[in-house]
This record gives sequence, structure tokens and C-alpha cells, in this order.
Amino acid sequence: QVQPVESGGGAVQAGGSLRLSCTISGYTANINCLGWFRQAPGKEREGVASIKINGGRTFYADSLKGRFTLYQDSGQKPVTLQMDGQEPADTAMYFCVADRGEFCGDSFKFWGVDSWSRGTLVSVSS
Repeated sequence: QVQPVESGGGAVQAGGSLRLSCTISGYTANINCLGWFRQAPGKEREGVASIKINGGRTFYADSLKGRFTLYQDSGQKPVTLQMDGQEPADTAMYFCVADRGEFCGDSFKFWGVDSWSRGTLVSVSS
């Protein structure tokens, strides 16, 4: 089983920046995408960002408007979510996720998700 483990999170003021990292352990040979979902209080989980492990292709939730950047230096290094210009609406539990689906690099709608991290809280105050 794949076990995503995240680090980072915390409290920032609106307009500030925060960085989250995630690594995966276990049997990772079948993982095609790594990314982040989040769940705000009273809201459904939503996809934040995705990266194709072998190729680096990324996509983001439209609402983020380029504020978030997901990158990975190599397949063996942590994937990093750089969050800039944060807004109170970004307050949520953030989950690192891994997916084995063939089309996970195309859209969140093709994500399972196969593996979830425990989650880390991001709190953005105004």
C-alpha cells in the first residue's frame, strides 16, 4: 500500500505564503499522479493540484488562479506545493494524495483517490 506523508501547514495571514511537502512510501510503482486535495469546513473535498510523476505535467483548480505551484525535482523527492497570495477561503485540511489511474494527469474527475495522507491544517486569516 502507498502511504503519502505530508509536512507543512500552519497559520498565515492573507496574502502570505505557505509550503507543503509530501512523500510517498510503500509500493509506488503503479502511482501515476501525486497531488493535493483539500476540505474546508462545511465543504466537500476538492482537488487543488496534480502532478504527473513521470513527466511533471501539472494542473490546478481554476479558482486558484495561478497562486499555487506544484513541483517535483524527481520521482524520488518530495512533491512541493507552493501556496502564494493565500486567501481566507484557502483555509482547509490539505491532503496529499496518490492515484494509480491512467488518466489522473488529465483531470481531477479521473482520480480515485487511491491513497490519502492524514491531512494538515492550513489556516489563513484576514
